[in-house]
Amino acid sequence: MSALTITGLAAAIAFLVIFLILKIDKIKKMQAVVDKLKKSLEEMDEQAKLIVRTDIELNRTQEELDKKITGLYALQRLSRTIATTLEESQIFKTIDSSSFDDLGFEKAFAILWDEKENRFSVRLNIGIPGNEIEEHINSDKNTYLELMRSGKTFCSIATAQNPLLKEKIARFFKVNSFVISPILPKEGEKGLFFVGTENTDVAINEGDEELITILSNQIGQALENARLFEKTWHAQQELEKKVEERTRELTLALEEVKKINKRKTDFISSVSHELRTPLTSIKGYAAILIEEKLGHLPAAAKERMEKINRHSDELVHMVNDLLDIARIESGRQTMKMEEVRLKDIIYNAADIISIQCKNKDIELLTDIGEDIPSVSADRVQLERVFINLLGNAVKFTPEKGKITIKARSENGIIRVDIADTGIGIPVDSVSMLFEEFYRVDNDINQQVKGTGLGLSLVKHIVEAHQGKIWVESKPGKGSTFSFTIPAI
Repeated sequence: MSALTITGLAAAIAFLVIFLILKIDKIKKMQAVVDKLKKSLEEMDEQAKLIVRTDIELNRTQEELDKKITGLYALQRLSRTIATTLEESQIFKTIDSSSFDDLGFEKAFAILWDEKENRFSVRLNIGIPGNEIEEHINSDKNTYLELMRSGKTFCSIATAQNPLLKEKIARFFKVNSFVISPILPKEGEKGLFFVGTENTDVAINEGDEELITILSNQIGQALENARLFEKTWHAQQELEKKVEERTRELTLALEEVKKINKRKTDFISSVSHELRTPLTSIKGYAAILIEEKLGHLPAAAKERMEKINRHSDELVHMVNDLLDIARIESGRQTMKMEEVRLKDIIYNAADIISIQCKNKDIELLTDIGEDIPSVSADRVQLERVFINLLGNAVKFTPEKGKITIKARSENGIIRVDIADTGIGIPVDSVSMLFEEFYRVDNDINQQVKGTGLGLSLVKHIVEAHQGKIWVESKPGKGSTFSFTIPAI
């Protein structure tokens, strides 16, 4: 073989080697690209699978969220309806099957434990015959009593709870999953609330368990409210009945008191009239004898006749007071109402009583507002009020004491206060002070005779003028008699 041929062959081989090297290098590069693309495809496949899984999870979460929102709306409707029902028998009637459809359950029942009957009674049943529920539960009542008394919700999804009992309940009520929650009002019958579903595609979750627990608590609260309302209503009815009976008794008693009071008034009026005639005769004969028109009297006899005459005057005064009280009480005493200046009546009464004040060295003060308006009153009777009150003030105020007459007008009412620095009135006597014939037991009353009619007469006169009278006093600190009278 020639040298040229060998050289050409060597060159061809070298070219092939170089071509192969370049080809191999290119193949390696292409393989690297393929490997990179394969890796990218694998990563994209994983990402696609992740996206699909995420989408599935999101859909599942959205479904659960929608279910929970629907359940919450259903729970809200049920709670509002139950909460506004104040009759126990109507509470379970307000719950219908549509409410549980929204919650995702087609079976439900509520039972309450009757202590007297020693058995459970069905108050609500949806999707399960009521007689079957009672028969089954009462045949195994201790199990359900334990569930009720535990105060805890029993659920088919709870792993820590009795699996045999869950299987037994699910089998009997033909459900795939369920929730049993206790109904626990503070008073009265307690019980259990059950919901379940036989749909294998619907799984109860913790949210469902929480919703049913809330609903059973709402039912318990509604039962408690209804029972409290019923108890309150019965108590109110009983109270109204007692008030009505008591009112009737008081009305009858008041009528009897009025009759007795009328008899008393008529009796006093009759006796007073009957007393006037002999008293007038006694006083007339005593006056004739005292004046010695029938002949001279011994000094001792004349002294005794003067006592008869003086005591006759006291009796006449007492009879007149009794007649006035009787007339006012019976409405026969007509007040001669006219417009009078209260200032004039006060000053006139103060002038009359001033002589008695001077005899005991008692200071008599008047404090009358400039704006005191006129009043519609019987002048004579109103003067008797002031004379009586001022006379008592002088009687029970020691020498060098003080009596103050104060009058003020406010909101169409005139208030008069007659205050003294006298011996005061015991606390236990204040409430009886205006009663007829009542006299405070003190040294002055034991020494000075009286009828105990003056303040009673004053009270009747003030009340006949549409006013009120009262007293404030402390033993040893003096007394203040106050009364009101409407202004014109």
